[in-house]
Amino acid sequence: MVATVLLAGTLMCSSCIGSFSLFNKYEKWQCNMTSSKIVNGIVGLILQPIVGSVCLTADALVLNTIEFWSGSNPLAANVGDTYEVQGRDGRYYAVTVIKEGYEVKAPTGEVTLFTHDGQTDTWSMSQDGKTIDVFRFNQDGTIEAYLQNGQTMTVTADEAGLMQMEQAVSNANANYFAQR
Repeated sequence: MVATVLLAGTLMCSSCIGSFSLFNKYEKWQCNMTSSKIVNGIVGLILQPIVGSVCLTADALVLNTIEFWSGSNPLAANVGDTYEVQGRDGRYYAVTVIKEGYEVKAPTGEVTLFTHDGQTDTWSMSQDGKTIDVFRFNQDGTIEAYLQNGQTMTVTADEAGLMQMEQAVSNANANYFAQR
C-alpha cells in the first residue's frame, strides 16, 4: 500500500520545484489587503492555516505539475501573455492578459474585453461598444451575478452556487426560446 502511494506521488509531482503562483498571489493579497500591517497580520494568523495550506497543496500537486509538463503555470500569467483556448464550440480563441483583465479574440476577429474594477470588485464584459456587469464579489463571500434578463442573483462562491447559476441561465434561455 505504501509503495502504491509513493509511486502515485512520483507520477503526480515533478522534480521541479515550480513557481507556487497561487500561494504567492494569496500571500501578496494577504500582506496588502489593508493599509494596516497589524490588521493584515491578525487576519493572516486566522486565514493562513486554512487558505495557505490549500494554496500550497494546490500549487504542489496540481499547478506546479501542469507547469512542469506544459511549461507554463495557469496562474502565472503576465500582462501581454496570449494563450490559445479551445471554446465549447470547438474553435480556438486568443486570450490576452491585460492590466485590468482579459481580451478575448474570437476566430472571427470579434474582440471581447473582460475587465475587473478593483473598487467595486466587479467583473464586466465589453463588446461592440457596450459594457455590462457580469458579476460582483460581495463582502460576505457571496457572488452577485447579473443575468441577461436584467435580474440579479446572489449565490455562494462554490460548486453549488455555480450549479444555481447554470440552472438559472439555462432556464432563462429555455424560456426565451419558448416565448418566440
